[in-house]
Amino acid sequence: MTTAAHTTADKQKIYEEIIDVLATIFGKHAGYRSVHAKGVVCKGSFVAMPDALKFCRAPHFTGASIPLTLRLSDFTGIPNLPDADPNASPRGFAVRFHTAVGDTDIVGHSYNGFPVASAEEFLGFAKALASNTVEAFAAEHAATALFASTPKPTPESFANETFYGVNAFRFFNASGEMKHARYQIVPYAGDKRLTKEEAEAKGPNFLFEELAERLKKGPVEYLLVVQVADATDNVNDATSMWPDSRAKIELGKISITAIDEESKSSEKKLIFDPVHLIDGIELSDDPLILARSAIYSVSYSRRNPT
Repeated sequence: MTTAAHTTADKQKIYEEIIDVLATIFGKHAGYRSVHAKGVVCKGSFVAMPDALKFCRAPHFTGASIPLTLRLSDFTGIPNLPDADPNASPRGFAVRFHTAVGDTDIVGHSYNGFPVASAEEFLGFAKALASNTVEAFAAEHAATALFASTPKPTPESFANETFYGVNAFRFFNASGEMKHARYQIVPYAGDKRLTKEEAEAKGPNFLFEELAERLKKGPVEYLLVVQVADATDNVNDATSMWPDSRAKIELGKISITAIDEESKSSEKKLIFDPVHLIDGIELSDDPLILARSAIYSVSYSRRNPT
């Protein structure tokens, strides 16, 4: 067997072990994701801003209305976790753009950053969670320490939560110019938080129930933004966050219009994948992107056994 084959096999072993360790932390829940198990699938649309196409030539930035499939979720692999539980954050936001020439995905969460930079570090982090040794792990991993210490208060609504793309991607315009950037998904209704006491007084499913009621009155809207890297920024490390002073470009409006009537069955079948790209957008050299894709694939195969 070649060295490359050994490397591939070793990586796959790590991906499988990550899912195994997550199951020891959260329990095994047949048919559910290993993390972000509690969620809802929605329908919506996207309309690009006029300047979006100047930044990226991807087909969903032409200005036409693009249909979307979206999923909002709580963290952990526990499908009945109360929405106000501290472990429910960071929450997830995944979106699939259905363009005329193919689909493409964004996968984000409600923390600006990531606690580790590689699959190997993620396995170490998961093992530390499983063995209650996170403090020792965090002492040797600054990004993990920051993630653990950063407050993550419960939002008033999914409509009041900001989400961030974990990884940088390469964006190309019609002239072939390339820029590295990360996604941000910003609520039009504003980022609003509950106090600890307010959150504790809420029902276990209040975010999902509130979303359903809100959608009866109209769409839930977000602004899709990219934060553009400077030449000095590390674009290949998900733990390296860029200063707020970096340029931001408004790409368009995401509108959630309805909850999918088949949400429960759709959740089991859907897999949102950060490598599911389209012309105009390419992977950066961040190793975590391919690792995330492979880990999601393992989780998917286990909740959909043949």
